[in-house]
Amino acid sequence: MATTSGTAKVTLPADTQILITREFGAPRANVWRAYTEPQFIKRWWAGQKGTVTSVEVDLVVGGRWRYVMEANGGFEVAFHGEFREVAAPERLVNTEAFEGIPDPDDNAGLVTVTLTEKDGRTYLEALCEYKDKATRDAVIESGMESGMQESYDALEQVAISLS
Repeated sequence: MATTSGTAKVTLPADTQILITREFGAPRANVWRAYTEPQFIKRWWAGQKGTVTSVEVDLVVGGRWRYVMEANGGFEVAFHGEFREVAAPERLVNTEAFEGIPDPDDNAGLVTVTLTEKDGRTYLEALCEYKDKATRDAVIESGMESGMQESYDALEQVAISLS
């Protein structure tokens, strides 16, 4: 199957939103498993930016998640959130808080991931919504796009490996 390295597209549909779209050369069930199961998340989440040291996932509505990585510069990066909707394998809604800022939960985004499949390929749409434009802009300026491209490239490889 043809892979799609570095092809995630980032658009800004509203002042408080980031929309990410990406095609994966793997079936939706594989992408869902790679995206939601800890043993697979450990293989892709850090991209080339470091090493994942901890993944906790309680994949139920109201369940919590937390990912931690040791970045290449020797510092820790962690995100956490709560699942608001879980509809395997097509939709996942969760909060996403970056622990490296003051009041991470007050500044958390709401991420809605939708996966659709066509001809054995999966199309991801991730809508990230923030409380205000300044928070959304801070996320964009954090360098999230390059890290996300690496992570999604690795996610695709993990998903393909599950076939």
